[in-house]
Amino acid sequence: MKKLKELLSDTLVYGISSVLARFINYLLVPFYTDVFRADQYGIVGLVYAAIIFLNVIFTFGMESAYLRYAKDREKAQDVFKTLQVALLVVATILAVLLWLFAPALMPLMSLSPEMQNFYFLMIGIIWFDTLGKVPFAELRLVRKSVSFAVIRTADVLLNIGLNFYFILGLGWGIEAVFIANLIASAVTTIVLWILTRHMLRGSVKRSLFDKALAFGLPFIPGGLGYAINESLDRFLLNNYLPEGTIHQLYGSGFTHEAVVGIYNACYKLGVFMLLVVTMFKMAWQPFFLRHADDPESEDLYREVFRYFNAVAGICFLIVALFIDQIVQIKVPVLDAFIIGKEYWLGLNIVPLLLAAYWFQGWYMNFSAGIFIREKTKVLPVITLIGAAVTIAGNLLLLPYLGMMGSAAATLISYAAMALLLYQQSVKVYQVNYQMGRAFGMIFITVACLLLQPYLNQWIVSEWTSRLILLLVGSVGLILLAWPTSEK
Repeated sequence: MKKLKELLSDTLVYGISSVLARFINYLLVPFYTDVFRADQYGIVGLVYAAIIFLNVIFTFGMESAYLRYAKDREKAQDVFKTLQVALLVVATILAVLLWLFAPALMPLMSLSPEMQNFYFLMIGIIWFDTLGKVPFAELRLVRKSVSFAVIRTADVLLNIGLNFYFILGLGWGIEAVFIANLIASAVTTIVLWILTRHMLRGSVKRSLFDKALAFGLPFIPGGLGYAINESLDRFLLNNYLPEGTIHQLYGSGFTHEAVVGIYNACYKLGVFMLLVVTMFKMAWQPFFLRHADDPESEDLYREVFRYFNAVAGICFLIVALFIDQIVQIKVPVLDAFIIGKEYWLGLNIVPLLLAAYWFQGWYMNFSAGIFIREKTKVLPVITLIGAAVTIAGNLLLLPYLGMMGSAAATLISYAAMALLLYQQSVKVYQVNYQMGRAFGMIFITVACLLLQPYLNQWIVSEWTSRLILLLVGSVGLILLAWPTSEK
């Protein structure tokens, strides 16, 4: 129980900072959807989708490699300096290549030649973010959670403040989104450099780099697979969704960029489940590595998985059952809905995305055995399979279901990846995850969601029917999460 409290403590500290940062950052969604048209917000979504892809290539697994090898504090300074120098060199070379290939890459993001400044700002954001990865990892590894939380929150506050100033104060357009992000990223990274400057006293060692590269490279296909699951749907919606499907499902006045904008805004509502997963992830990786040699680690990891599912299930019920009411909440400072009315057309994708993030949480849990046994070579295979599922699912479902097809493909992909990783993880590190309970929790949440329209026929108040289902579902989840003597 003491170790579970340690994980909970780290999860809360890292998580509160992540929740606070993401929640404050989420204020930009009602702001953007209030001031920008759907097609303009679609371009913002496409650029940030590209950033997700490029971040994977720029960092090439060095953040995970640092967490793995810098836990030996006697060598930590050498590892830090070696990886930071490697990231500086690689990021600069890649930034120059992106600049050279701008004419070929910009059309993929619906950027016209007049918008080339958006593209160059994107390159700057990625460069600074890359050079902040290892310093952030160092703060996590040595459990400087307060510093981590303060910096993350300050970064978001600066970004939001600059957005409001540039857009409301100066009357700028969507270029303000990227300028504000670049300034915030640069300031944050410089602060991180200052805080971790003592780590640069080490030496650059080729042997350490080779070791880190061997460990980290398998994360590139894995990261690209994640990026495909998270972002490729925007590009497919923008380039492969038939116009006939757009007109049939959404009306004749919609463009591809508008569909991407609506999808991107509603996708953001998955932030509630993403926050749960992010909170868990930030504390989980250092936690399971610290306790890898504990003789009771298998039982510990099983309990963690069970409790994670209970929390994720309750989150799913709250958001999925009350999504129509949630989007009607007005943000007092902005006097705008959670997302603008123009974007409510895509709300039916939200439960699918919540479930997809839930399975992402499963993936995080099952990664423990893979990391501990250093079997990371299996990760690229799994994530590439997931990427293939995402691509195939989108191409098959987009022409018929539009945005729902993309969301369904994301869910199927994350579920497939989680289950494949489960199979591989228990082979090398046997943990009885009690999968019957886990699927039982999913069944409870889905059943509550499907029963809601039928319960409305018996109970006049929608609020009452939804609250009843939330209560019943939550009790069921807690009962399934309750500890037993099963090993």
